[in-house]
Amino acid sequence: MPAETGSVGIVVVVGSVRPGNYTSKAVGLVLDELEKISDVRVDVVDPTGMDLPLPGTADVTPAVKSIRASLGEATGVIFATPEYHGSYSSVVKLLLDNLGFPSELSGKPIALLGVASGVIGAVKALEHLRSVCSHVGGIVLPGPCSVANVREVFDEHGNCLDPQIEKQIRGVPVKLLDFIHRSVCPWESLEETVRGSASAE
Repeated sequence: MPAETGSVGIVVVVGSVRPGNYTSKAVGLVLDELEKISDVRVDVVDPTGMDLPLPGTADVTPAVKSIRASLGEATGVIFATPEYHGSYSSVVKLLLDNLGFPSELSGKPIALLGVASGVIGAVKALEHLRSVCSHVGGIVLPGPCSVANVREVFDEHGNCLDPQIEKQIRGVPVKLLDFIHRSVCPWESLEETVRGSASAE
């Protein structure tokens, strides 16, 4: 999805390529909420059909270059993943491993959203994803959103059937933008002021 015009750039990463996946349905609510917020440009990274090579096995592909550029320009990132076998999806891991070194996530505020069909939610997936994102230098926000029993939460059209869970999912981009406006934007403004003063001397 092309980025929209705005001073704050948010990249939303969809961590599933299965047709009709529930991760995309949750992401749909995130994107709908972002559309309500002015001065934000949004870029969606959907790895479906992308050429993401195994690390060390091929040259950097155009898809990888595009993802790196998108994340490099982002102010903040939202990762959405299903829980697979007690961890996050292999698609997310492959994407993370293609972000170079130092990672394009370094220094970026990151919000996490996980979905699972089980009753305990995506707790393990989010714990593992938090660890890796932090390891590569990302600033992972506390309070990730974990959706349990996801097959009962969304209908076939992507409508959320539980108002409380919908509120939690929509809160993911709101919390990320709140952090950006409180912590990132003031720092960038200060940096611009300092640079401007130095240039004038």
